[in-house]
Amino acid sequence: MEAVHFIAWSDYLCPWCWNASRTLWRLFDEYEGRLRIEWRSYLLRPVEKKDRDRERFRKYTERWRVIGAEPGAGTFNVWCSDDPPPSHSVPAHRVAKAAARIGPEAFRGMHDRLMTAYFTDNRDISSDRVLRELWAAEGLDEAAFAVSRAPEIEARVLREHEEAQAQGAHGVPAIKRIDNDAVIVGAHPEALYRRWIDRSLERGEGVVPVEPF
Repeated sequence: MEAVHFIAWSDYLCPWCWNASRTLWRLFDEYEGRLRIEWRSYLLRPVEKKDRDRERFRKYTERWRVIGAEPGAGTFNVWCSDDPPPSHSVPAHRVAKAAARIGPEAFRGMHDRLMTAYFTDNRDISSDRVLRELWAAEGLDEAAFAVSRAPEIEARVLREHEEAQAQGAHGVPAIKRIDNDAVIVGAHPEALYRRWIDRSLERGEGVVPVEPF
């Protein structure tokens, strides 16, 4: 059996990325092994900036209501917690990469948990304390959390961001087929992704062999 292989760049602070990832995960489940998604890091806030204006940020999150009205969207809440706005994108990506070291299920669980924590629960997912709580809630080995602080993990996050921009992904969500240079930016309807997957499988484009169990 073969699977079409997509590369998806995403950021945990991007509301459109949550909707796109929910769509892609649904398709991943539906195609039952015939779709491979390689998630890579993109940094909307690559540089740490503390003490962001909380009221200004709250007003920004009012726009999430529109994004949350999209079909299949996640639950978006206007910021109302005592947590400050996230200071930058890097910490959440480090933790997601550490979860990926454990396995694909751990990554998927942490990926979804980070998005829910930020957009639904209004948690500061740049906070080490919050990230440790999410890690524990996912039931992951406590000692393995230290991997998120490994220099090579952060280097990979930064490298993937730079590669995305070099390949023409100047915003997220962004997705490309592994054998094609064309990058599609934006959260698109499920039907578009489905047509792309079906056509790729039919033509044998961008497919990779799937190891039998």
